[in-house]
Amino acid sequence: MKQRAMRLYADTSVFGGPFDEEFAEASRLFFDQVRQGRFLLALSGVVQAELLPAPQHARDLFEEMLAYADIVEPTEDALMLRQAYVNEGILPAASANDALHVALATVSGCFGIVSWNFKHIVHFRKIPLYNAVNALHGYHAIGIFSPREVIDYGG
Repeated sequence: MKQRAMRLYADTSVFGGPFDEEFAEASRLFFDQVRQGRFLLALSGVVQAELLPAPQHARDLFEEMLAYADIVEPTEDALMLRQAYVNEGILPAASANDALHVALATVSGCFGIVSWNFKHIVHFRKIPLYNAVNALHGYHAIGIFSPREVIDYGG
């Protein structure tokens, strides 16, 4: 039985992964599996803007992935949820874009968000806090994973 493609929001850090020795293998597998249709990406203009100072190869990968993605943009609901994460102290105001990535994934109905940002997003203490705020505001729990956790290893 063929599985339906899982919809995942990819934050900015994922686009640098294939070009970082530590994250390259899992990142390349993740993007290969996106190309194979195993995942449907949700991408945002926030990611695109954050990639402007990044190396060209990361920007090129983002542009390629647009063919496999839905574009989600900040709505009033996403901005409200981002502020709720900051107000609850999950992230400082200086990291509001990281909170916005989680909010965009949540409000747009993604199954999860993939990130290599272990400080602000993929962190075992922060994940339940994001989901507690989501529940308080009437949203579903959001899965928060590194690409290593979502790729199919074929076993």
